Amino acid sequence: MGSQSVRKFSKSAQLPGENAPMFDWESLRVFLAIAQAGSLSGAGRMLKVDHATVSRRLGALERDLGVRLVDRLPRSCQLTEIGTQVLRISMEIESSAFAIERAARAEQTPTTGRVTLSAPPVLATNFLMATLGQFRERYPQVQLAIASQAQSVSLGRREADIALRLYRPTEYDSVTRKLGSMPFALYASLDYAHLASPDQWEFIAYEEQLADMPHQKWLVNFAQGRSIVCEVSDITTQHAAALAGVGVAGLPTFIGDADPQLRRLPFEGEGFCREIWLVVHADLRHSPLLREVMGFIVEVVGQRFGG
Repeated sequence: MGSQSVRKFSKSAQLPGENAPMFDWESLRVFLAIAQAGSLSGAGRMLKVDHATVSRRLGALERDLGVRLVDRLPRSCQLTEIGTQVLRISMEIESSAFAIERAARAEQTPTTGRVTLSAPPVLATNFLMATLGQFRERYPQVQLAIASQAQSVSLGRREADIALRLYRPTEYDSVTRKLGSMPFALYASLDYAHLASPDQWEFIAYEEQLADMPHQKWLVNFAQGRSIVCEVSDITTQHAAALAGVGVAGLPTFIGDADPQLRRLPFEGEGFCREIWLVVHADLRHSPLLREVMGFIVEVVGQRFGG
């Protein structure tokens, strides 16, 4: 579960005909965070409360239910057998709560409000930000929040309303549309010392923990044993390293071709590109507010990457 998946429930739950509350739903929220984070301190950071509050809430839930849900280890928490059962049921409750939210939002007719768009950093920083002025002129009543994140978020848990992804989405409960393709090429600074000597090229790549990324595999395969001189975590930093004359970077052509301080390098071999997909949860595909935002995204991404 993502950090946005832990939601706030109503304060108490009570069975029909009972005079006393069964347990506090707020404590169940804390239990979900503990299960997700794997520790009391991790749950506290997620919920932005202190360790003592998390421990107190968990203790209250266990007393109300009359069972031990978590074994508290020195540096982590491990769910008991009944804790695992409660977690499964709690996740089902949470999923139903999100479904209610989605159903309610889908029926809202106003086209005024806040929409969260999740996008990979390469698009959020280097492309979408440049379109915000145009968006504001067209839809001044919509507050667009762009979440720049490499990791895919859960639309089902409302971690975002809409997402752009660089691969075909596979969620069964989502509606997807391919908007275009983002081609890559090799670039180096005009001042790069080995600009005219391909056999001496040194390459700017991703950090080792990102070795499985398609972009990284393409670049390493092309390098064919030539030196990887610099490893960074994102394309924006690779661009900066290339400008500094550190080495050769594999950049999206919409970034590299637009920079007069870089030169696109000729190379033989297989080219590389990433597909750009738009995805929205099926429950929200007819929301008037989201349809306005999606229409804008389809337009501007299609104009730039759809050809």
